[in-house]
Amino acid sequence: MDAFSIPGFDLAAFVDATLAEDLGTGLPGGGHDVTSESVIDAEARFSGVMDSRDAVTVAGLPIAAAFFRTLDPAMEIEILVAEGARVEPRTHLMRLTGNARAMLTAERSALNTVQHLSGIATMTREYVEAMNGHATLLDTRKTIPGLRHLEKYATRMGGAQNHRMGLWDAAMIKDNHVLVAGGVGPAVARAKAAGVAQIVCEVDHLEQIEPAIAAGAHHLLLDNMGPDMLREAVALTAGRVPTEASGGVNLSTIGPIAATGVTYVSVGRLTQSAPAADIGLDFTPL
Repeated sequence: MDAFSIPGFDLAAFVDATLAEDLGTGLPGGGHDVTSESVIDAEARFSGVMDSRDAVTVAGLPIAAAFFRTLDPAMEIEILVAEGARVEPRTHLMRLTGNARAMLTAERSALNTVQHLSGIATMTREYVEAMNGHATLLDTRKTIPGLRHLEKYATRMGGAQNHRMGLWDAAMIKDNHVLVAGGVGPAVARAKAAGVAQIVCEVDHLEQIEPAIAAGAHHLLLDNMGPDMLREAVALTAGRVPTEASGGVNLSTIGPIAATGVTYVSVGRLTQSAPAADIGLDFTPL
């Protein structure tokens, strides 16, 4: 496999599990590609080209290569564009030469991965550009179970920064935590007393800002505030901690939101709603 890694992500295990799902490994009659085995000669060889059908921001090509190399370790693969590159329609992304059965068996898993990740990266780039240089775009934990590390990798390729990766790397105190704890101040104080290194506190009202900062919040999530209220919240915070706008953010609203002076804008739809990129793979028998 290519020298490619994402912290916390086991590429080999992902490839094996994905191929096993497609092949029906462990199921009665499963464990093989019945179509390719019955139609394609075992020694047949193909060459192939993966290309973009639309303008996209590319993510996931080394992962696609891993699918093909798992089934044919001798496959010749040339990745033609860098991860995170923006390409025009009909751009060649990857060339392959190798065993035809291996290519056909790996094709769908490889394409699904590249299409999904490039779709996320492409939408992320659109949001970054709509911010016109104001603030920094963040993703969220609104990811497909099992794909978080991949989807957050794709947002990075599109120009965003990752928010916390999970429940373990920062405290995020939201309205339900505040309700149980008895207020923003007590909730933040409890997290600080527990020795949490990074405390993010959601505030819905301007009156919550001062108690949150005074109790030790390191980062304020300004939830569902319009641009006017966001500007006021930024002024009240006065640079003491970073501020993050969240809620009600789409391509038409993110420009005005980012221009309010907030440090970050977080967008769940980057991983929740990005359409798959139109990327194809065409084979030629050798």
